This record gives sequence, C-alpha cells and structure tokens, in this order.
Amino acid sequence: MKEKFFPEVKRNFGFGCMRLPMGVGVNKKEFSKMIDYFIDHGFNYFDTAHGYLAGLSEKAIRSCLTERYEREDYILTDKLTGSYFKKEEDIRPFFEKQLKACGVDYFDFYLMHAQDAKIYQKFKDCHAYEAALKLRDEGKIKHFGISFHDTPDVLDQILTEYPQIEVVQIQFNYLDYFNPSVESKKVYEVCEKHNKPVIVMEPVKGGSLVNLPDDAKLVLDEENKKNNTDYSYASYAIRFAASFPNIFMVLSGMSNFEQMQDNVSFMEEFVPFNDSEYEAVDKIRKVFDNMQIIACTACHYCVLDNDCPKNIKIPELFSCYNDRKMFKNWNQNMYYNLMTQEGGKASDCIGCGKCEQVCPQHLPIRSLLKDVARTFRG
Repeated sequence: MKEKFFPEVKRNFGFGCMRLPMGVGVNKKEFSKMIDYFIDHGFNYFDTAHGYLAGLSEKAIRSCLTERYEREDYILTDKLTGSYFKKEEDIRPFFEKQLKACGVDYFDFYLMHAQDAKIYQKFKDCHAYEAALKLRDEGKIKHFGISFHDTPDVLDQILTEYPQIEVVQIQFNYLDYFNPSVESKKVYEVCEKHNKPVIVMEPVKGGSLVNLPDDAKLVLDEENKKNNTDYSYASYAIRFAASFPNIFMVLSGMSNFEQMQDNVSFMEEFVPFNDSEYEAVDKIRKVFDNMQIIACTACHYCVLDNDCPKNIKIPELFSCYNDRKMFKNWNQNMYYNLMTQEGGKASDCIGCGKCEQVCPQHLPIRSLLKDVARTFRG
C-alpha cells in the first residue's frame, strides 16, 4: 500500500497516541521504550491531537520521539479540533502552538478533526480547510486530510466539495462494519468512490474486541486451533481492518509495552484475512447482536472541557454497564460507586443533550444513562 499512496510511510500499522502509558502524567520511560521497539521493527507512523490526554500527548511526543530521533525517522500526524478556534484568525496561532508542543517544523499529515455535518459547517464558516491548505502550500503540512464521524452522505458531500483532501480517517472494525449507527462499510465505500486512502481508528473498538464475551472468545480460539495459529483477539480486529485494499494505515492506541509487542508480532509480516477468518468475525457479530450493550468507544468527546453540567463520567459509567452486561461481573457495582464519587451519577442527568451533539457514535446518551441508572440503582 505504501507504494500506491504514501511511499514515506513504512508498513500499514501506526501508533495512536491517545491512550499512552500513564503514571503521574505520561510514563515517558515506558513510552520511549515502546517508541524504540516500534521504530526498531520498521514502523514509523505516529498519530496525535491536541486534546489527547489534555495536551499531554503532544508534549510526550516531543520528549520521547521528536527530541530523540531525526525528523526523517518518523511520520507525525496532528489534527485541527473545532473546540480550539472560534474564527479563521485563530487557526494559524493554534497550529504554530501544536508544532511547538510536538517539537517539529511541519506535520506529515494534518487532519480536520472529527468531522460531522455540524462541525464541518463550522470549519466551512471559519474557512478552516482553506487555512490548512495554505499551510500545506507553505510546506508546514505535507498531506491534508480529515477524520470523520457521520453518515456516508455527509462524507460524500465533504469529499465532493473538497477534492484536495488526500486521506480520510474513519472508525472501522468488524463489529461496526454493518452497525447502522456507524456504517463503517458504507463510509469506507464512499472513500473508495472518491479514491481516497483510508486511515483506520478504533480497529479494536476501544478495547471491546479484546475483552470479548466468552462465546466470542471461543470462536477465535477455535479459529486458531483450526489454522494452527496463535493470534491474539486484538490481532484479529487489527488484521481485519488492514485487509481492505484502500486502507493504508491502521492505528492502535497502545498503553503498555506488552500491547506493543503483540501488535508488532503480527503486523511486522502482515497476513491478510482469509475466508475462514471472515466467517469467524461474522459469528462474533451475531454474538454481540444478541447482547444489549452500549457501543461507546471511550473517546471522551462527550465530556471534553467539562462539557457535562453534572460532571457525569459518561464513558466510564457506560463501561461499567457494558461489563455488567457482557461479563456478569457484579464487582462493577464497586467501580460504579468509585466513578460516581468524583462525578455525577447516571440519575443526575438533566437531559440537556450537549453530550449527544458531539458523540461520534450518535448514541442516545440521555436514554442510555437512564438504563445505567436503573441497572446500578442510581
């Protein structure tokens, strides 16, 4: 794929820097170790955004990557997020701030972040695409693209109105492939229609495709036994995404060295999905279809900048709910109580709807919080 799209990108697997190893801030020793292993095994693509880890991701990249390696040793992607500008004149100063935070003179890829119909309109009103394209003309951006969370029709509109877009980052995994709220398959097909290479985010769906229910684990265990392989549950999710022809990059938000080792083990010599593996993930979809769980990826867009007036930790409460449903784990009562000590309970929701306006998954959060409240009685 790198010969077809971007020759400077090595391999089809990237380091998503949204879920880094943490201690008191980012664990820079662990992060540096992971970066070294990643680069030593022939990979070079890193992805961040200013809002990741409340700004700590960009700073950690400077300390652990850009100050330790030559510029030609890595590919760095950053993003323009709508919450950080109000008018066109704000964009260039914010961009320069990002360059400084990351310790670079240019970004290899710069994406208009989290585009949906509403956010896209703001970007248009502020001439954000034009501002970014001017930065590309100046050499401060090598490649211009978008990350996207909306319907296929909205993506088709954006790619039609801005054919200058070189790459599209989408949520794509085997569980969301036919999901009517995400429509990964149809969104991917719009990218194909416009001949745009695709970057995949959430290939493991925020960890949901690692922490599988027992019936789903059994499907993949049997697949390994049948093929005499030893693939991890994460490997099936990542390899599924990487097996599509217009997908040139699959990101993984790795938070420890063990995850890095596992991912590198099967992506260093990438083997595309075979027919039997496609049948296996079809079976897993049916397992999930029979379970009532919340399809939250823990992106935290709903609570960025303390947007919830009741300070409800929505993704964390949804995670407690899902674990109760999937794993019948009654210890989630304890975790729910811990989560609500420093934030609101699900029952505290006042129904303002601010969270739903920014949810990339278009989840009916207000209704789901009522389900959570009933489950945990508060």
